[in-house]
Amino acid sequence: MGLIALLAACNHPDVPTGAQQESRLPRIYPDYTEVTIPYNICPLNFAVQEGAEEVVANLKYPGGELTYGKEQKVQIEEDEWKNIMKASKGKSIEVDVYAKIAGTWKVFKPFNIYVAEDSIDHYISYRVIQPSYVAYERLSINQRNLTNFDEREIYSNMSVSTESTGQCINCHSYQNYRTDNMLFHMRQGFGGTMLVTHGELRKIDLKTNETLSAGVYPSWHPTKNLIAFSTNKTGQSFHTKDLNKIEVQDTESDLILYDVEKNEVSIISELDDELEVFPTWSPDGKKLYFCSAHFEYKNDSLAKETEMIQRYTEVKYDLYCADFNPETKEFSNLEKIYNAADSLGQSVTLPRVSPDGRYLLFAQAEYGCFHVWHADADIYMMDLATRKVQKLDAVNSPRSESYPSWSSNGRWIMVDSRRDDGNYTRPVLAYFDKSGKAHKAFALPQKDPYFNTFFLRSFNRPEFMIEPVTITPQEFAKKAKEDAVPAKYARR
Repeated sequence: MGLIALLAACNHPDVPTGAQQESRLPRIYPDYTEVTIPYNICPLNFAVQEGAEEVVANLKYPGGELTYGKEQKVQIEEDEWKNIMKASKGKSIEVDVYAKIAGTWKVFKPFNIYVAEDSIDHYISYRVIQPSYVAYERLSINQRNLTNFDEREIYSNMSVSTESTGQCINCHSYQNYRTDNMLFHMRQGFGGTMLVTHGELRKIDLKTNETLSAGVYPSWHPTKNLIAFSTNKTGQSFHTKDLNKIEVQDTESDLILYDVEKNEVSIISELDDELEVFPTWSPDGKKLYFCSAHFEYKNDSLAKETEMIQRYTEVKYDLYCADFNPETKEFSNLEKIYNAADSLGQSVTLPRVSPDGRYLLFAQAEYGCFHVWHADADIYMMDLATRKVQKLDAVNSPRSESYPSWSSNGRWIMVDSRRDDGNYTRPVLAYFDKSGKAHKAFALPQKDPYFNTFFLRSFNRPEFMIEPVTITPQEFAKKAKEDAVPAKYARR
């Protein structure tokens, strides 16, 4: 009984008495002050960055209060957090932070954590990779359970090849947030597209003699077994002085449509002097949105790659959409819906439409197509009913924001951000309420609040999922070693 009482005291320290009142909020990492969170998310553990010897956080929620704190960290027991969330759904938690500094207890201005009545999808997935420029070794696609801290690999490149036969993996994608129809790409060693349809795993070679490359950036049609891809000839160059260390460029890019059942590739758009990229479907499957930059090569004596490097700031992408007939597979009524290049001198990338079809998120920066490397990149939103565009200040930071995505219920936005240090991309989440307002973004919670300071990897292309991937990494690895089935080309 004495041991149980001691453990309880360690888990729930006493609220300090006689603490000096501070007029400001505490400095905590990650910053969870005044955020709105889903009721089914894991604990928001944080560290108090006040140079304290000890800290105590007192969480006051409807019907009770609990204290946590050990050294500089506040780590909340998961079962207790679930009870707090259940009681606080649609309400809020008030957090008082106490810090013992130079032997004196201080209490800071309290902050709130608002608990929405809207849930979040249980899973996300992302690519885990070093933020390197020209080389890498180990990288994987992982899935994370948002209701707890469980994480596991979907597939690792180290399972099939290393060093000179190394393999790059990227661009995982799902149809309607489900994993029975999904894909990701493998390049270099054992290259091909890993394609899961109705739970069956195949390996496809999407490169044909008539197309620039295999499929690159994918988007599953919501109702048909069709996938829109861009095809790209991509290169990179490096700055010696610019804050943006690297520039990734497409010297050529087109759009293709892949018919999964027929294993056929056809060209959607291959216009001269246009760099078409980042296709994404509307939720009803009747429109295809994409980005395109008008770029005319002017110097025949230079290779395209060289001229692109010399004129990289001129590459600016606009936002387009085209109607699509799912039965005939025909596109029509191509329209430029956002003239970022000529009107604003800006470049748009990575459009994503909300599940209700009302809003469209995209990243915007001064130039280029790879905004993860651009410190000025921010997330914007278009109201598709009015075509009005606004910058989502609550989601953005002074550093790069890119790759926005929507939860399946449209109430949560996820963005890849470099707000911590400018070098590592990490997911942040933000509530998007029924009135169309985005709330303050918050970091993906981790069991150790200092996790991001010692896990030196980037989390690329975060995607929401409503269920986990059930095919094992070993099954993916076995299929990866097989020859890819060539896709056929079908002229439109």
